[in-house]
Amino acid sequence: MKLTLRQMEIFLNVVREGHLTNVAKRMGLSQSAISMSIKELENILGSPLFDRINKKLILNEMGRSFEKEIAPIIKKLNDIEYEFKNSVNKGMVRVGASTTIVDYLMPPIICSYMKNYPDVKVSLKEGNSQRIVELLKDGEIDVGYIEGVTNDPEIIKEIIGVDELVVVTTDTSLDQPCTIDMLQDRKWVLREEGSGTRDVFLDYVKNKVNHINIFLELGHTESIKSLLMNHQCLTCISKIAVEKEIQTQKLIHIPLKNFECKRDFLMIYHKDKYHSELFEKFLYFTKSMIREMLEGSKKR
Repeated sequence: MKLTLRQMEIFLNVVREGHLTNVAKRMGLSQSAISMSIKELENILGSPLFDRINKKLILNEMGRSFEKEIAPIIKKLNDIEYEFKNSVNKGMVRVGASTTIVDYLMPPIICSYMKNYPDVKVSLKEGNSQRIVELLKDGEIDVGYIEGVTNDPEIIKEIIGVDELVVVTTDTSLDQPCTIDMLQDRKWVLREEGSGTRDVFLDYVKNKVNHINIFLELGHTESIKSLLMNHQCLTCISKIAVEKEIQTQKLIHIPLKNFECKRDFLMIYHKDKYHSELFEKFLYFTKSMIREMLEGSKKR
């Protein structure tokens, strides 16, 4: 085979960056070496892979087809190399989790895991559900934990728990039973677009209300809770995020009629992810703990 892994790696980096200078810096090579590699690759394939437009390399039809074929292969090889450098109970697991899970579920899970397996390091990245999917597809994390829905064909998903969403406020006049449409004109504070919490709530109420008066959008659950403490707004939020505030009566759980808004907690990973024993053991550990924590929440 005339094609080399190095040529394909350089090609994918050029696709990602668009400029040879950036690729050269990233890979520690000269710009001429990058350019020569691309030319050799095009000579082997017998066709240009890029259009040269305004000093930028843009994939042409052949280039897009070639990228589609080799990207999964290179990703799988990188995964295998990475995983085989780690023993079963030694190495690193790269985790991504959406905001609710990062704040209220993941910290005790990771602490418990690293206590049981002290030679395994866990890196944790936070983002909304949409961002976690992007990180998986870019190969920046090994496994993700999100709320809500993803229908990306490259992502394998597994339901690991069910979360209840509740509507809360500090407005004491709303402690009586009512329906969601009676609250649609109140000031609502919701998470930003791309948030699983927001998407599930708006999808659930779309046939129950004419609109929702979204007064403000914030990127973090704790910011929303802080705002609610000082202003009589409403939000729909994970029950596990406000359990303490409801119990101490800092927030009021509005008793809505015919309102059962639930969502799945999903564990997700890329379809081409290599499953080492270390990876499988981490998945089993986290699934078990999340289910245990959610069951404990239901009983309270």
